[in-house]
Amino acid sequence: MDTYKSTFSIKRLWIILTVGMVVMFGVLLYLGKEIYHEKPPIPSAVISEDGTTLYTKDNIQNGQNIWQSIGGMQQGSIWGHGGYLAPDWSADWLHREAETLIAISGQADTGAAGNVSDDTISAMHKLAVQQEMRRNTYDPDTGVILVSANRAQAINAVEAHYVRLYVGADQEALDLRREYAFPLNAVLTEAEAHDLSAFYFWTSWSAATNRPGKDITYTSNWPHEPLVGNTPTTGTLMWSLASIIILLAGVGALVWYYAKQFTVWDADQEPETGFAEHDIMDSATITPSMRATAKYFWLVCAMFAAQVLLGILTAHYAVEGQGLYGLPFADYLPYAVTRTWHTQLAVLWIATAWLATGLYVGPMLAGKDPKFQTLGVNFLFGSLFVIVVGSFAGQWAAVHRFFDNLTANFWFGHQGYEYVDLGRFWQIYLTIGLFLWVALVLRALWPVLTREKNRSLIFLVLISAIAIGLLYAAGLLWGEHTHISIMEYWRWWVVHLWVEGIFEVFATAIISLLLVRMGLLRSMTATVMVLFATIIFLFGGVLGTFHHLYFSGTPTSVIAVGAAISALEVVPLLVVGFEAYSRAKIEHERAWEENYRWPFMFFAAVLFWNLVGAGLFGFLINPPIALYYMQGLNTTANHGHAALFGVYGMLGLGLMLYCLRGLTDVRQWNHKLLKIAFWSLNIGLGMMTFLSLLPQGIWQTYASVEHGYAYARTAEFMHSPLMEGLVWMRVPGDIVFSVGVGYFCYFVFKATIAKRLVATEVQA
Repeated sequence: MDTYKSTFSIKRLWIILTVGMVVMFGVLLYLGKEIYHEKPPIPSAVISEDGTTLYTKDNIQNGQNIWQSIGGMQQGSIWGHGGYLAPDWSADWLHREAETLIAISGQADTGAAGNVSDDTISAMHKLAVQQEMRRNTYDPDTGVILVSANRAQAINAVEAHYVRLYVGADQEALDLRREYAFPLNAVLTEAEAHDLSAFYFWTSWSAATNRPGKDITYTSNWPHEPLVGNTPTTGTLMWSLASIIILLAGVGALVWYYAKQFTVWDADQEPETGFAEHDIMDSATITPSMRATAKYFWLVCAMFAAQVLLGILTAHYAVEGQGLYGLPFADYLPYAVTRTWHTQLAVLWIATAWLATGLYVGPMLAGKDPKFQTLGVNFLFGSLFVIVVGSFAGQWAAVHRFFDNLTANFWFGHQGYEYVDLGRFWQIYLTIGLFLWVALVLRALWPVLTREKNRSLIFLVLISAIAIGLLYAAGLLWGEHTHISIMEYWRWWVVHLWVEGIFEVFATAIISLLLVRMGLLRSMTATVMVLFATIIFLFGGVLGTFHHLYFSGTPTSVIAVGAAISALEVVPLLVVGFEAYSRAKIEHERAWEENYRWPFMFFAAVLFWNLVGAGLFGFLINPPIALYYMQGLNTTANHGHAALFGVYGMLGLGLMLYCLRGLTDVRQWNHKLLKIAFWSLNIGLGMMTFLSLLPQGIWQTYASVEHGYAYARTAEFMHSPLMEGLVWMRVPGDIVFSVGVGYFCYFVFKATIAKRLVATEVQA
């Protein structure tokens, strides 16, 4: 490749990336401002026609904080976001209130109907109830929502159900708590249950009430509920069609361009001096700080194993509700705790593997440690350990109702928001830790940056490292009483842009930088390929954040932008075949590359699950019309498992093995253990998704379309013989997957111990 053309191409790609990100984040922030302005209003009071105050703003906000303290999104869901075993409380309240109001109105209509037929009476009062519940009676001047006497009666009846449920007042309530996998001994007071009911009512009111001057609700007619006329909007249908057309156009354009560029890149992959004859790790200096990262990988193994065990227990609660094969685990580890820890550990062990890789690679490339680097690495590890133990203890205490003060719970207990459940104190501590990590990586790579001629790859690594700290800090932009629509906006900055976005850019840049340093790839070619991949990924990914926010009390423009742009997230995943072919060619040029066989195998698995888990399963639920019926069902869990572990988890394990190449003696590696681990993890994940999670999600989707969303989340449906049978179908996949986890952790143990034994023998 001509140097002038390469340089010009890199400069042009940097300009496109810079301008594009300014535009994309500008739109993201602009629509965030619109969410602030158009979020569903929280009333100062909900009052019936006779002047009785049902709820106040304090009741609603206090109820939100109580909901957070008992596990929040880990124990059921709100507006489709959260756990899958208990109901979606917004949909459940809405359905119960509509049914109760219809019954109350029907009794009144029957008494005054005269000779009108029963069918006519039924149609008349159902239509009247629908109109009443969709009518917006919020007064922006007084902040009051006015409801009819009949509706007030219905609200009180539904609240009575929730008070019995959360107080555990009778046997029926206790039976339902078991089916929902509630902690049986951690009950609420009647006053707390009243406030929690106020919060649930308000979320359902937002889902049924039309926006001022429009015929769609604050949640764009979500959930599907025929009793109140909640059906997909015209915009939901039209933007779904548009997303498919944009997807097809994007696929065509990208495949054409990628294939055209691939012929150039393919011819220019070989380094200028030819492929390296020797493994650079044979002559690399393993610095003290690099050796200090070994403990991070031990922590990764421990958290990985714990996460899988908690996942098995959490899944089993979907059948027994309160135990595991009769053992009363829920007395000590209720569903809200196990699911919280399971989801938190998934993010934490993957992030720890990536963070350790950054700490390892920086000094390796520089050939030396900056001053106090080892101290920084050890201090950061200690901080991570304290954060994990402290935040988990706080979450356990919160679910067991050991925090009397809701503010104390917010700071040290359970925030209630999926993937960012840890208390605010621990969240701040982790944010500081991430910025410490950024500083450690920057100072380690700085000497490399100053002496390199082609610095674009290193710049990309450094920029993505800084972004990792900044994007996680977005989780600090909501407070204890923040409106849930606004909280969701910032939460998805963390979950989507941090976990699913910038970490992947960081990992891609790190891998390419390592391939260049290993003498397997031309620097210019690697830089162009990584910049190009970053552009196409982030251009879809940044505004693709909005596909999580279609029905979270956001304006309809969110659906338009989210549907159109999130479709492009799938596009780069459909050309992974080119990348796989390219990588396979450069990975078998020299015999010494056998040292990296298993890291490369895990990287290849990333490509496969990127296509299947993130691509196919992701687009299955991405279009608005699909998500309208599927949000919060097991189709989401199917995508989450296949993408989070299949892509990011496999990537973390691959990076971990790369680092272990320098920290251990590769000649002592037990390749049989790695082979069993690799195939067990992949086959087990495939069985888990295709035999259990995907069929569960499809069957729930059918129920959601046919009977309404609330029905697909009821205890009656979730504990039906077919659904419980599909849950049991997870067992074979879980067993195979667990074998993979066990063999992988055992390999790490043997590899590190073998290195120490060899070193001891040499010294002797």
